[in-house]
Amino acid sequence: MKTIKFLIWIFFFICINTHFSCRKDVAGPNPNQAPTTTIANVPIDGDTLFALVHLQWDGGDDDGYVKGFEYRYTTYYSDENGRFGFHMPDSLPQPWKFTDQTDLTIAFNSFAKLNLQRFQVRSVDDKGEVDPAPPEKIFYTIQTIPPRVEISQPKNNVERFVKPQVSDWWQGILLAFQGTDDDGEIVEFGWSVDGSEWIWTQDTTFYVTPDLFSLPLEGQHTIQVIARDNTNILSVEPATVNINLVEPTFTKDILIIDETNEKEFPSNLAVQDATVDQFYAEIFGVNDPNDWWDYEYHELRENPLPDFKTIGQYRMVIWHADNRPSQSPHKVTNHENYLKDYLNVGGDLILSGWRILKSFAWEQSFPVNFDDDSFVKEYLHIKSADESPYYPGDFTGARAAFGTQFIQLEVDSTKVTGFPFSGKLSNINIITYRAGFTDVFYTYLNKTGSTLYQYRGQPCALKYSGTEFSSVVFGFPLFFMKEDQVKVLGGQILQSLGYR
Repeated sequence: MKTIKFLIWIFFFICINTHFSCRKDVAGPNPNQAPTTTIANVPIDGDTLFALVHLQWDGGDDDGYVKGFEYRYTTYYSDENGRFGFHMPDSLPQPWKFTDQTDLTIAFNSFAKLNLQRFQVRSVDDKGEVDPAPPEKIFYTIQTIPPRVEISQPKNNVERFVKPQVSDWWQGILLAFQGTDDDGEIVEFGWSVDGSEWIWTQDTTFYVTPDLFSLPLEGQHTIQVIARDNTNILSVEPATVNINLVEPTFTKDILIIDETNEKEFPSNLAVQDATVDQFYAEIFGVNDPNDWWDYEYHELRENPLPDFKTIGQYRMVIWHADNRPSQSPHKVTNHENYLKDYLNVGGDLILSGWRILKSFAWEQSFPVNFDDDSFVKEYLHIKSADESPYYPGDFTGARAAFGTQFIQLEVDSTKVTGFPFSGKLSNINIITYRAGFTDVFYTYLNKTGSTLYQYRGQPCALKYSGTEFSSVVFGFPLFFMKEDQVKVLGGQILQSLGYR
């Protein structure tokens, strides 16, 4: 029995020893093999090309797969003699960039007359290893012309009103520009305010909001614009404008702007400028001559209109042009943008004039429809207007519109005694179709039996009440109405606008 147990132990020992002595060593995994890369033979090495070059490549990996590629290029600039220096700053290396594409159109930097480009590409496999010997292609690119930009709005050194916040009517400072690129196309523009970082956009017209200007808002500010073309070239010099921003204070009530030319009054009427000044001063209670502005005087000597600092002090502008123009329109039409700027920031406007609406469409036959973006449609809220004929004089006065408390106005017949007036006015502008938020103040009045009956009862004075400003237009000259009645009207108008 002991012999049997001993033999069993001997057998077990032999088996265990045999198992361990016969076990073979297991080899580890094979090391990863780097991927390979090839470049297509187009373009041919040594070609001279435009800066936008289309390149193709491919890759392989024997023990995995290619997940993408990295590419880079180095530009060597030629000197004035066409020679290349292979050191900085004669060269411009680019960092490696990853792509999962096998072909790209690349914009190569090409600032010199001739540029040598050394392009390299390498495969990246699924384990992140790259081709250790990336193939390369060497070719030349010709110089590209930098894009240019011109700012059309605002003009250099102009004044613009500014407010701390945007509103329904004032959205900021309008910036408009256009660019050109002689050998390609512009892909985007960069703009900067007061030295800020470039803001890139493809828009060429928009508003610069007040939060983008450095403080204080009032004063001089600088706007710059550059362009980037499809060869990645930037404008050499930014287009630059300086603008002067003015915050309106509205600390005064009324400024009267006198555009009335007394030399164009009817031949029977000899009136001095001071007489018209006093007429309007008494109507609206503006007795300080510092609050009167003579357009003709300033047009001959300096700027025809007050600067923004001056006009921005007044809550309201009353502009009168009470002569009847025959050869050219009233000059108020030359200053639509000026008035828009004033109204947009909250100023009010009263216009009184002979053929005042006709002046805004001088070359057009009446009746006329005003364009949606016209000053008359947008700021006076008048869609269409007509004009009574020059002969015969027919307008005897203005009847207060139904439901209003305004005084009825009569023509002062002593001021219009000659041909073709005979004590009445002609060429009166009437409003045939008005937009919303408007109230009719007066309608056309003529005698019963007049042959121009179609004008009777038509609106000839209108008020627009908006969220930011109010505007009033008289389609007839107030100076030619009876003075005692107009004095009453002045107080009534100001009261309706919240000035009394």
